[in-house]
Amino acid sequence: MREPSFWWSEGSFASALLAPLAAVYGIVAQWRLGRAGWRAGVPVICVGNLTVGGAGKTPTALALARMLAAAGERPVFLSRGYGGALAGPLLVDPARHRAREVGDEPLLLARTAPTIVARDRVKGAGIAGDASVIVMDDGFHNPSLVKDFSVLVVHGRHGIGNGRLIPAGPLRAPLDAQLTRAHALIVVGGLGRAAAIAERARAAAIPVLQARLRADAGVIAWLSARRVLAFAGIGDPDKFFATLAEAGVALAATRSFPDHHRYTRAEAIALCDDADGAGLVLMTTEKDLARLSGEDRVKELAGRAKALPVTLAFEDEEDVKSLLLKSLARRTDDGARRG
Repeated sequence: MREPSFWWSEGSFASALLAPLAAVYGIVAQWRLGRAGWRAGVPVICVGNLTVGGAGKTPTALALARMLAAAGERPVFLSRGYGGALAGPLLVDPARHRAREVGDEPLLLARTAPTIVARDRVKGAGIAGDASVIVMDDGFHNPSLVKDFSVLVVHGRHGIGNGRLIPAGPLRAPLDAQLTRAHALIVVGGLGRAAAIAERARAAAIPVLQARLRADAGVIAWLSARRVLAFAGIGDPDKFFATLAEAGVALAATRSFPDHHRYTRAEAIALCDDADGAGLVLMTTEKDLARLSGEDRVKELAGRAKALPVTLAFEDEEDVKSLLLKSLARRTDDGARRG
């Protein structure tokens, strides 16, 4: 499903018309946020979005897990497995599972640390094995697990759009209800339209951390003498196209698809034909390539498309590391006092 364009602009009649439904949605969302959850046997770090749409949540979860592993922790990812058919709980095996079974994001996460897919987050946490910390990719708005450290991610290019709740806007819950349950706000790609949100977070004594998505230098160098047809089926395809353009890649054409899109054979053939006709290289995101891989109907596109790996780089990594490790220490101290 594509997000309505009026979510990201002010003064829309459609948005105003949907305001009563948004008010009801907000009441329910706030009630869910306030429900008590189950406390896992190890600390839980949660990465969530203020809004629907791509803000950089999965790269953030990957960056935090790598940081934790470098500090001697044993992180395991916990994901709902959006777009996958399997309810879990199960441990993702990238050599065996496909995106249609477990979702595209878990396949990327599993390259960095053991990854559990579970619609029931409590059951998923229950099979975390010898992990010393659980990193949830999404789940901020799911109250079933107690979170020891929650970060909200917002992209500076879009901010929170028109500031309204679903379905009148992109907010997943009332803004203040989300911020009061967050331990940090991460702004990706410069403050931009997120500047006011950052100020609101600081006023509430919530640390604001800035970060940027960094494209793989080797792939960018390989593309320097090539013209590209870029395609993406993610929350914000334009963000991917902008990353390529800002890196100096010659974008001859772009194709946008809905988030978590499952490509048809006809779409795959059309992309390959368009690239052939203009002598272009097919470029996509790691998530899209994960969705294409192992699917017979799109195997030509999967074999020809190149993915652009991106990593999240924090402006002050030491601040982030300090916040993470302090949250783990607090959990340890709390456990010792209860013991």
